[in-house]
Amino acid sequence: MEFGLGGKKALVTGASKGIGLAITRALVAEGAHVVAGARGSSPELRHLADGGQVHEVQVDLSTADGPAELVEAAGEHGSLDVLVNNVGAVTPRLNGFLEVTDDQWLTSINLTFMAAVRVTRAALPGMLSAGHGTIVNTCSVNAFLPDPAVIDYSAAKAALANFSKALADEVGPRGIRVNTVSPGPVSTGLWLGDQGVAATVAGAQGGNAAMVAQAAASEAVTGRFTQPEEVAELVVLLASERAGNVTGADFVIDGGLVRTL
Repeated sequence: MEFGLGGKKALVTGASKGIGLAITRALVAEGAHVVAGARGSSPELRHLADGGQVHEVQVDLSTADGPAELVEAAGEHGSLDVLVNNVGAVTPRLNGFLEVTDDQWLTSINLTFMAAVRVTRAALPGMLSAGHGTIVNTCSVNAFLPDPAVIDYSAAKAALANFSKALADEVGPRGIRVNTVSPGPVSTGLWLGDQGVAATVAGAQGGNAAMVAQAAASEAVTGRFTQPEEVAELVVLLASERAGNVTGADFVIDGGLVRTL
C-alpha cells in the first residue's frame, strides 16, 4: 500500500532503539525524511543516518528545554508534516506504592508525559501555520489497564491519552490530526533487555527472565509479544493520509491482551 509519505518531514522521539527505531525505519522506507531525537545514538540509528534520510539529534527530552531544542533543530530541515511522540521509560516498582518517591514520580511524568506535551507545544505552531499535520503519540494499554508494578508509568500514559484526545478536539478543525497507539508488551529492550522489566521482576522474585517474559506473553490471545515493526506499521498508517479522517482515536495493539470493550 502506498502511504504518500515520500518527501514528508517527520520528527520521531526516542528514535535510537525499540519502537522508535522501528518507526524511523518504517518512515524512511516510505520515503520520508526523519529527524530522530534521542538521548544517545545507536549503531542502528547511525546506519540509517548514513543513508541520508535521517538526521540525528541527541537531546535529553526529560528536561524543560530539550524538547524545544529538538524542534528547533528539526526546523532547519524544513517544516514538519509528521510528529511521533514515542519517548518514554518504565521502571518496575516492586516494593509497593509507598516506596515510590516524588523524584521517581517526576522522572516518569517528565519523560513519559511532559516530553510529549513540550515537543508538541514547540512543533504545533508550524503545523497550524501550514494548515496540516499529523501527530501520533505512543501510549500504552497501561493507560487504561493500571498496574501497581508500574503505577507511575500507568498514570503518565493515562495523562498522555487524555491530552491527545483533548488536543485532537482543539486542532482538528485546523487540519491537524492527533491519534494514539497503545501497545501491550513489545519485544524490545524495555521488556527483554538485561535491565528490562522481565529481568527486573525475575531478579526480585528469584526467577528466570525468560519465564517471566513467557508468562506475560501467554496472557495475550496470540500467546506472544507484539513486534516493534508491527507498532511502526500502525503508526505509519495513522501518520498518512490513508487515515485522513481518523483523529482523536486510540488503536490498541496487544495481541488480544485486553478483553474488555
